[in-house]
Amino acid sequence: MLDLWYKNAIIYCLDVETFMDANGDGVGDFEGLTHRLDHLEALGVNVIWLNPFYPTPNRDNGYDITDFYGVDPRLGHLGHFVDFSRAAADRGMKVIVDLVVNHTSTDHPWFRSACESEDSPYRDWYVWSKEKPEDIHEGIIFPGVQDAVWTYSERAEAWYLHRFYAHQADLNIANPKVREEIQRIMGFWLELGVYGFRIDAVPFLVEYMGLKEKPDREPLLLLTEMRDFLSWRRAGAIMLAEANVTYDTVGAYFGGQQIGAEDRMHMVFDFPLNQQIYLGIVRGSALPVIEALKRRPSEMSHGAQWANFLRNHDELSLDKLEDDERQEVFDALGSDPDMQIYERGLRRRLAPMMGGDETRLAMLHSLLLALPGTPVLWYGDEIGMGEDLSQPERSAVRTPMQWANEPHAGFSRCESKSDLVRPVVDEGPFSFERVNVVAQRDRPDSLMGRIQRLIRVRRACPEIGWGETQAIDVGSDAVLAMIADWRDNRVLTLHNFSAERLQVRVTLRDARFLARLLECDTPDTVPADQPIELEPYGFRWFRVDGERR
Repeated sequence: MLDLWYKNAIIYCLDVETFMDANGDGVGDFEGLTHRLDHLEALGVNVIWLNPFYPTPNRDNGYDITDFYGVDPRLGHLGHFVDFSRAAADRGMKVIVDLVVNHTSTDHPWFRSACESEDSPYRDWYVWSKEKPEDIHEGIIFPGVQDAVWTYSERAEAWYLHRFYAHQADLNIANPKVREEIQRIMGFWLELGVYGFRIDAVPFLVEYMGLKEKPDREPLLLLTEMRDFLSWRRAGAIMLAEANVTYDTVGAYFGGQQIGAEDRMHMVFDFPLNQQIYLGIVRGSALPVIEALKRRPSEMSHGAQWANFLRNHDELSLDKLEDDERQEVFDALGSDPDMQIYERGLRRRLAPMMGGDETRLAMLHSLLLALPGTPVLWYGDEIGMGEDLSQPERSAVRTPMQWANEPHAGFSRCESKSDLVRPVVDEGPFSFERVNVVAQRDRPDSLMGRIQRLIRVRRACPEIGWGETQAIDVGSDAVLAMIADWRDNRVLTLHNFSAERLQVRVTLRDARFLARLLECDTPDTVPADQPIELEPYGFRWFRVDGERR
């Protein structure tokens, strides 16, 4: 019997170094995170996804790793990680971690050894070329920041491949020893209580770019082997793919019999839907979201699940939109060139993009929780944190968590601002004096209070995670109406994308009444055919005909 716990999970993503500092050195750590589990428990999340916390030179927010089997000393040690993992489990929370095995830091001992000699046992763990490759500028991931995808190593007297920054050398998955090591890394963290992995940069992990002789082996087979290994080592553990791909290719990442492959990823982030949400918000129309939901592949294996999100630790990528659509979002949400990044996205947090409008922010979180799939929240969005555009690239959305109107936002007891791992937001409408956890705690009308109630309702509605969901017509393009159906129970959600007050009528088969699930102006129950009022950016949750036993 498969344990599909992730289908009704609420995932909260955070970076340990910017969440809570316990020892006062200005850097968040595992002790601080453990002390703040009460906030996550009260919020209602039951899965914590950790950004990389491994030893690193920290030139790419920890994604440049020098040891896959350790903890960055700034954040603590393995004992602190186990303490945190155990404390999370005691509160009924599961932990998933970033698995970043597309590349290593060029400071990793493997790469240093590989550079020393062609006879090094690690030489073939990376991708090399003796001659300068002709495609040195093709496939750049970070336009405007990254110059090439090949860099010459004086020590190695050869060019090495790096799909990302020059300090991140790509591993060679055609080498069976590399594939074995990936499984060994997974096994290590599973033994320490981890319940799964968010797999970084999956499309680039499963490619043979740069190899002069490509093996007669499907690169996606690596995902199948990782899934098999996971199943044997820890039943119930999952893999979540970061794969910004189109709907016509995503099936290969899920796997399943419909494409003639074994199961691969349990979950895949829905990047196309994420981008259509923003287009819909800008237009005041639900049609972009409805069209994206229609384009989702219909034939999915039983265990496959979408992961939905509003923002994450990276840029808000808009690469799947048409050029004019992308410009439309830029004009509305980030017209200043400094707000844009990599010629494709925005480096802004959710709250400032919405002008700090808590009504819109609450509606968007309601939408996130109502969409078919598993919702993923980015730390700080529950209180409406802002960005710091003075920080380079994607660090703008990675500022310290704002806990209280205290020095350094209650994040750290360090003496000086210069000691902080990153400055706290201390100016403007999103400064920590105005936006913090303490100010919103125990306030039902606060953004955090509203999101807490939404999460509670979502966890009581397994129909959304487990069942079939379809959008229905209610006579207005501005309203997204969805029915989630599972085991003869139905949940209806309505979301108004516009700034207009609307009245809609829902026509449902065999429905007698709608029982409201959230506090609102409507009575506890209303006739199923009665018009429903929606405020500007309003939303409603109903259970159709109440609970069926």
